[in-house]
Amino acid sequence: MERGRGATKSVSVAARGGGHLSGIFIYPVKSLRGCAVPAAELDELGFVDDRRFMVVDDTGRFLSQRTVRRMAQIAATLDTQALTMAADGHGRIQIPRRSDDAPLRRVSIWKSTGVLAEDCGDAGSAWLGKILGLGCRLVRIGGKFRRPILKPGVAGPGDIVNFADAFPFMAIGEGSLRDLNDRLAAQGEEPVPMDRFRPSLVIAGSAPFAEDNWPRFRIGGIIFRAGGPCGRCIVTTTDQMTGERGIEPLRTLATYRRDPTDPGNVNFGQNLIHETKRGTLRIGDLVTPM
Repeated sequence: MERGRGATKSVSVAARGGGHLSGIFIYPVKSLRGCAVPAAELDELGFVDDRRFMVVDDTGRFLSQRTVRRMAQIAATLDTQALTMAADGHGRIQIPRRSDDAPLRRVSIWKSTGVLAEDCGDAGSAWLGKILGLGCRLVRIGGKFRRPILKPGVAGPGDIVNFADAFPFMAIGEGSLRDLNDRLAAQGEEPVPMDRFRPSLVIAGSAPFAEDNWPRFRIGGIIFRAGGPCGRCIVTTTDQMTGERGIEPLRTLATYRRDPTDPGNVNFGQNLIHETKRGTLRIGDLVTPM
């Protein structure tokens, strides 16, 4: 009887376009290399270990792979005590996760300006600057940090975000990537891995681009609200291990994924706001449109 009820539930979820969570990705430092994890805790900013550090230029403006593709060559992991960054030929460095006396620096991420972040000191900044070949500072989220989600019509007064571009989460279905790779293969191009798109959440068992059509949905015990499609950029053409750059998949995406209301945008993936501000997501959690 239990097997029968479970089978009925699975069919019901599939019929509504759901599936299950097959990938969870954390990016401890904005635009550095991410890492896959089996489970992740949430707080009001997003995943607890996600985009809590950021590299900025001398004016406090964020840096990303869009203009500094070498950032893809730096790995980053975060534990309860420290951030560890590593790069081939440069060893590794650890930066404390917290400090009681860190100086504050005003930083900007797209339209979010004057955001207060903690400066992580000279050692990490010098290490990064040597690899990236430019002057920069490493900053982190501290007690004075506050950054509301700015998109009107989808964000509420309690919706805030970490150092991500605009939203705390972005989801892509495996079916959507499979559709893209089928199109690339038909043109004689190599398939691209999911990490080119730097998702937070990967969903298996749904139709291609089903994630575009879920205004609200649940993963395990966490409720998400759609923030709008994710417009893609040159980062999708950047190998996330080597930093080498080509023209795909952005060229192919532009042939069939242009935004109907803003043709300058090429969409792939759905930005998300978590309505449930505390909890844990795990690989295998059911995805249920609401």
